[in-house]
Amino acid sequence: MNTPSPRRIVVLGAGIGGLAAAALLARAGHDVTVLEGNDWVGGKSRRLEVGGQRIDTGPSLVTFPAVWDELMRRYDALGAGDASSKAVDARGDSSAGQLHLRRLPEVGRYFYRGQTVTLPVEEGHPWRAAWERFDREHGGLGPQITSLLTSDPIDPKALPAVGALARLYGTRLTTKRFLDALTWMPEGLREVIAIHTLNAGVPPTRSLSLYASIPAVMARDGVWVPEGGVYELPLALHRLALQAGARVHTGESVVSVERSRVRTVAAEYRADLVVSALDPGVLAGLLGGGPSRARGLTCSGVAIYGVLDQLLPDATATHSVVMPDDPAALHRSLAAGLAPEQTMAFVNYYRPGEIYPNEKGTVALLLTSPADGHRYGLDDSFVQREIARISEVIGLDQPITQMIGEYKILDPEYFAGWGATGGALYGATRPLWQSGPLHAPAYRDPRRRWLWRVGASVHPGGGIPAVLGGAMTSSAKLLRSLHG
Repeated sequence: MNTPSPRRIVVLGAGIGGLAAAALLARAGHDVTVLEGNDWVGGKSRRLEVGGQRIDTGPSLVTFPAVWDELMRRYDALGAGDASSKAVDARGDSSAGQLHLRRLPEVGRYFYRGQTVTLPVEEGHPWRAAWERFDREHGGLGPQITSLLTSDPIDPKALPAVGALARLYGTRLTTKRFLDALTWMPEGLREVIAIHTLNAGVPPTRSLSLYASIPAVMARDGVWVPEGGVYELPLALHRLALQAGARVHTGESVVSVERSRVRTVAAEYRADLVVSALDPGVLAGLLGGGPSRARGLTCSGVAIYGVLDQLLPDATATHSVVMPDDPAALHRSLAAGLAPEQTMAFVNYYRPGEIYPNEKGTVALLLTSPADGHRYGLDDSFVQREIARISEVIGLDQPITQMIGEYKILDPEYFAGWGATGGALYGATRPLWQSGPLHAPAYRDPRRRWLWRVGASVHPGGGIPAVLGGAMTSSAKLLRSLHG
């Protein structure tokens, strides 16, 4: 195979997907420039300072850590002759791609209709026997799902994983159909498992049955947080991209994209290839196309990040999930673009010095909301109602906002600023067969062979692992195309 001459590659967006692609492509010897309109890297994963304390936004956990390990392996393999700049050195000492991951003691504590349960389900809980059976059947699927996350689904190497999952799910293609068929499982445990599909912004009727297995894999293989906070991950990707020779320009918004050049507010860049990590709607505008009309939208969120004036009770979990009494009603409200009576909420609580180098405790209260593009404050009726309910459910004697000093809110209006209609976290909903690995849009634009895509909007709902895996798959296909 002939080694191609270096190509000029412009990457649009310095989110997790854009940075991962830039690191791999630059490591392969290409001339890579990353253009980012914000003054930070990481995209929706960013770092806030609230009341002098550090709080990270975006994904709150790292799952499937083997995906990160695979990214480091591929990075090192692309620069096999450069032993001085490995992603992680042989001793595991400090280097560009080094992350110190800490495993949390549980996936989370779930509250549903008066029941409290952790994943994995604890000894003595009424759901324990059912969970053990579910874990036996699904908990060991981590390697298969990791293979799907990091490979093209039509790659022969992925076929064993595809086959194993197909045999497990059969014709029950959606999460709901699959879970409903498990008549031996308590209804409450089915709802706890099913609520995870909101990580893809859609109800269990619109997500692949694969999502049913993920909670069991997370419980067995662990959920993790980098020491210092989740934002350490995009910072590590930024270091890798720079180490590989990529140039990363922040504060430089792109205004147009053409066949051989990309214009920003400040300059023009020649390009042989373009890799976009932008929302598809934003990219369409930059290419000169009109706005597309979405048939349906994934959910949005109201995220309240606060510094605590007093610590929460000692028994408070690091990661709690407060569910609605009627999940189906929540899904109907989100689909209709209406604020629900009860939502699904994450409560992420860090004590002083825990993960973050903070002197005070911090909390992130993340309320699932419709993609309505609205601005929300603490005085909004939906926010007030849910704060009161959630505070009571997790065992507080007062609304949690009364325990917070300084805070910051990110809402659908904020997320809409990223180009997603209404602030939909994962853009438009898609047909079932286009979710998960068989996604759309494709990595390579079929009409513009010089244009490639990565990022959360291309491979939605899988969090950090799917974005990293998508960047690996897209970059590998791009590099193979250059070899002819």
